[in-house]
Amino acid sequence: MAGVITASEPFWTVPFSGLTPRRFGKLVSELRREGADPVREGRPWSLPLEDRVLLVAACWRTNPALRQLALLFGISKSAADRITGHPGPSPALHPRRRFRKDTVLIVDGTPVPTRDHTVAERSKNHRYATNHQVVIDADSRPVAAVGRPLPGNRNDCKAWEPSGAKDAVGRTAVIADGGYRVTGLVIPPRRDRGQTEPPARKEEHSASHRKVRARAEHVFARTKSWRILRDCRLKGDGVHHAVLGIARLHNLALAGDRETGGPTSTP
Repeated sequence: MAGVITASEPFWTVPFSGLTPRRFGKLVSELRREGADPVREGRPWSLPLEDRVLLVAACWRTNPALRQLALLFGISKSAADRITGHPGPSPALHPRRRFRKDTVLIVDGTPVPTRDHTVAERSKNHRYATNHQVVIDADSRPVAAVGRPLPGNRNDCKAWEPSGAKDAVGRTAVIADGGYRVTGLVIPPRRDRGQTEPPARKEEHSASHRKVRARAEHVFARTKSWRILRDCRLKGDGVHHAVLGIARLHNLALAGDRETGGPTSTP
């Protein structure tokens, strides 16, 4: 059975991966160097690596049922299930190991509604979700690190260290919102007890802090256009792989926008 969507037709890569054909080809080459397509014994994959990467991206982008995804790529439902569940074609983000001395990072937690209740808990909006600590570069706005998912009822200040985000950034300066008290991060100033109006100095500091911290919300708005982050049906580590993969695709698209002078190249 022939599929409708294939990476051999370049015009499919933009709507399903958010990448230009050139950037998509670079991603596939990087995955090959990382060992995503090893020579193995037994039955070969029903799709080449390019199509498997595009299938995974299409799964994250549109969040369809597996039988619909399989029909679009011309494979069986079980084959589509094996591809989406295999970490090989997943373009997972590699956290940055080193940062410049003048680097400023922003951290914020974002909930991802998840149907697998073994990794999720009810959050404030009464939906089962996971809490993901996402760290971005305040200057160029790529995602620098993503912590492991924790139950959605975990506060950000309690998720910062257990998720591994703290270890990923080391001693780099990190700013956050007021929900990260007693974490040692740079948070906006609080009112002193008995004060009805904050001093002008504190108000000015809070305003500048909010402007910088809003860049994390801009990144969330862009990545949440991937529908799987609104209702993840993957089990186990699937939600973690999806968040890491979407972060890597976001960084690649951001780099491509800067090269072409796209809208995201403006500060």
